[in-house]
Amino acid sequence: MTENQQGTEKVQIVIPAEVAKIMSKWGGHSVRLAAARGALPMSGHNLVTVLFVFYHGENPELKAEALSTLKTLPAQILLAALGQVELHPSIIDLIVQLRYQDFVVMQVALTHRMIGIKSLLFLAENSSGDVLDMLSHNDEILRKTDALRTALINNAHADKVMKHRLGWVEPVEEPEPIVAQQSEPVAADENEDDVPVDDEIEGDDFSKYQQLQEMAVADKIKMALTGDKEWRTLLIRESNKQVNTAVLKNPRISEGEVVAVAKNRSSSDELIRIILLNRDWVKLYDMKKALIVHPRTPLQTAVRYMNFLSEKDIKELAKSREVGQAIINNARRMLMTKKR
Repeated sequence: MTENQQGTEKVQIVIPAEVAKIMSKWGGHSVRLAAARGALPMSGHNLVTVLFVFYHGENPELKAEALSTLKTLPAQILLAALGQVELHPSIIDLIVQLRYQDFVVMQVALTHRMIGIKSLLFLAENSSGDVLDMLSHNDEILRKTDALRTALINNAHADKVMKHRLGWVEPVEEPEPIVAQQSEPVAADENEDDVPVDDEIEGDDFSKYQQLQEMAVADKIKMALTGDKEWRTLLIRESNKQVNTAVLKNPRISEGEVVAVAKNRSSSDELIRIILLNRDWVKLYDMKKALIVHPRTPLQTAVRYMNFLSEKDIKELAKSREVGQAIINNARRMLMTKKR
């Protein structure tokens, strides 16, 4: 067990025997420096633990090297560390702060039983794109503290749809007072009391999101099948599968909207399955690209679609940190075959 100073806190971490050897003077500074650079053979969990200790240690050289290594470690190594059920919350917090834009890593970190409120608040305040969308849809996490909803609403990357779903009420601008001008008195209309007055506000005066809150599931499905782009954007985010899948059956939906669904890594298995069944959609090059990197696309399908990619896109996959190792290995194999 070792103690690491974090600000004014002391963090106690159990050190595995393999790590303890490196932390001791065994092998000297050169061995510890190699470990800080990620050059020693060790498990992902042990490597991340070593880097955490060096990062919070007193040696500036080891600290700098450990920081650099943590920022560039392949996602698979971090996922191996996050696979440890009892991983210390402080280690998870360091991973979150350094890799919060990495969707693959954050997808696992967010579901870790040891993740702390500090890490969640950091993500709520700083994340964007798929990570932000994933966090804003996780009701179990949002129930932990109201501060998370507030942080998400104040996040500069949160759109109005997300903010409304989290309980945000758009401020209404007060109209400027109208200065009454003096005019000649007008005789009262004898039939004034007969003029109808609308006591109810027409539905158009409410935002579509507000209307959505009052709709039954059957009405949502109907709107998903017939509504305009704004309705489709709202309803594709619904957690009810009958509702969000109905959006893809809307005859007015554009190819661009469907590609956006495929690019959203939070899209469900069912949404991806429906897209894969549509031959016209999967013919699109951008669709193939999006489906290859989507975590819910079957591996065999993703590998098959890789045959249609340009060499430039294959090269990007070969060094990507957002796809599984099988996709990376296949991309590298394809590049090697082209060189022959």
